[in-house]
Amino acid sequence: MNNAELFEALSLLAKEKGIEPDLLLEKIRAAIVIAIKRDYPRSENIDFDIDIAKGKFDVSIMKDIVEDVEDDANQITLEEAKKYAKRSKVGGKCEIKLNTKHFGRIAAQTAKQVIKQGIKEVERAQLVEQWGNLQNEAISANVVKVEPASGNATLEINGSEVLLFRGDCIPGEEIASGDIIKVYVSGVSSNDRRPTLKISRTHKELVKRLFELEVPEIYDGVVEVRAVSREPGQRSKMAVMSNDPNVDAVGSCIGPSRSRVSRICEELCGEKIDIITWSEDPKEFIKQALRPADVIDVDIPDENIRICAVTVPDNQLSLAIGNKGQNAKLAARLTGFKIDIKPESGFFEGNE
Repeated sequence: MNNAELFEALSLLAKEKGIEPDLLLEKIRAAIVIAIKRDYPRSENIDFDIDIAKGKFDVSIMKDIVEDVEDDANQITLEEAKKYAKRSKVGGKCEIKLNTKHFGRIAAQTAKQVIKQGIKEVERAQLVEQWGNLQNEAISANVVKVEPASGNATLEINGSEVLLFRGDCIPGEEIASGDIIKVYVSGVSSNDRRPTLKISRTHKELVKRLFELEVPEIYDGVVEVRAVSREPGQRSKMAVMSNDPNVDAVGSCIGPSRSRVSRICEELCGEKIDIITWSEDPKEFIKQALRPADVIDVDIPDENIRICAVTVPDNQLSLAIGNKGQNAKLAARLTGFKIDIKPESGFFEGNE
């Protein structure tokens, strides 16, 4: 660990990453402690002085000066202490300076990894501060390019390039350079080589945010979105309620001539969206969630177990279950209940 090389590298890192030197020093100090502990595992008092601007890097182990040593890792005799400082006295402290060039390969590698991780944490914090107002929001992004092999797309958001992975795109959609699409910002990722925004077109919250942008009543708080369940690219269910008895929550979301919901469906590549009325009564909520199927009865033996038995007319069984069980699955996710569906005649029982 060459001091000159270390400080030169740290200065370049601070400048390249735009990190304040004080923040970088905190991470370096943590790394040094870990490195020293590798070589001096029982030492309890470690002192160091680091100044990037001056290139100063002093590291010492502090030991108590005693007459009889019981803990050689943290205590030293007066005779030995005087080898380091002639004015040493029993009861005082002895400073033993370490040669930072000789921490050892393992210690140096440990310091390098901790500093690297520390820089990533600082970068992540900076990213959160820079784009924190975008988190949990739906925003418009310009498609810069799409990789033909992977299908991953590079988007431009606020002047920065952010990667939209193929797995976060709506199944079947074709994105092209120059397109402007809506994405949901779910947070900041620190798993990659460099922290970046996590964006998605498949997140269920994207549906909610799009309705907030499209429906003034939701934005104003008159209509409230209480729950969303989604099969990206296929179908979503959204439960809404009105805080004003004079406002129809479902009608507000659908809009005149289905104009509002149609624009959102178009943005989501034709994904169908069922908008239902939320209810505090679990039985009524489950009935609504299974729409467009009619429900004769909902039996909930114990609300804490979150299991219910639903009876539907024989001719509504397929509609209630849906293609590949989709309607029942979405209803179950929306309500939080495991739903057992059976026909009125009782000759068939399906579970979701």
